[in-house]
Amino acid sequence: MAYQFPILKYSYDALEPFIDARTMETHYSKHHKTYCERFNAAIAGKPELAALSGEAILACIDKVPEDVRAAVRNNGGGAVNHSLFWDVIGPKAGGEPQGAVAEAIKSAFGSFAEFKAKFSDAATTQFGSGWAWLVLNKEGKLEIMKTANQDSPLSVGKVPVLLIDVWEHAYYLKYQNRRVEYIEAFYNVINWSRVGELYAAAKAAGKTCGTGCCSCS
Repeated sequence: MAYQFPILKYSYDALEPFIDARTMETHYSKHHKTYCERFNAAIAGKPELAALSGEAILACIDKVPEDVRAAVRNNGGGAVNHSLFWDVIGPKAGGEPQGAVAEAIKSAFGSFAEFKAKFSDAATTQFGSGWAWLVLNKEGKLEIMKTANQDSPLSVGKVPVLLIDVWEHAYYLKYQNRRVEYIEAFYNVINWSRVGELYAAAKAAGKTCGTGCCSCS
């Protein structure tokens, strides 16, 4: 089954002034679409991969045939990472989390302010292209991590609930080289309600990765 290019749930200008419409359109309709197309090309003719979700494939990356593993890691990561990215941001968002995820953040980091400082630091110090993440680890605790390029926490058994794209294409048209300014603006578009849902789902999945991966149960 081909990986589905997701429908964006809001307009390109819905995140103004924090993320501009031109960046949104280019990022979604060109960068993300290309990742999806190349991911599908990589798994074409591989029925053992086509039967899995994109998330499950990344969780089983070491079992992906070597002849397509690099393409799957790069383009599958690009496809899945961006789908989650659009899902956890949105208009009329921002503020602070509530409920169970808020309590988990406080437990893991001491306070929301401390979480924000550490998440921003991870995003700022990711050298070159990549992502910063809030993930649920194998012990059922929240932690912050960063990855290069399109690598996914799923590949090391961690479940993402929040992420920020720090590839230059995510911010350069508006912020140029001012990555720190973009990161600060990002907090105004986080959909904490959706992050809370993802956290609850990850917790409910227990000690499995929740992807249906062949090696997770």
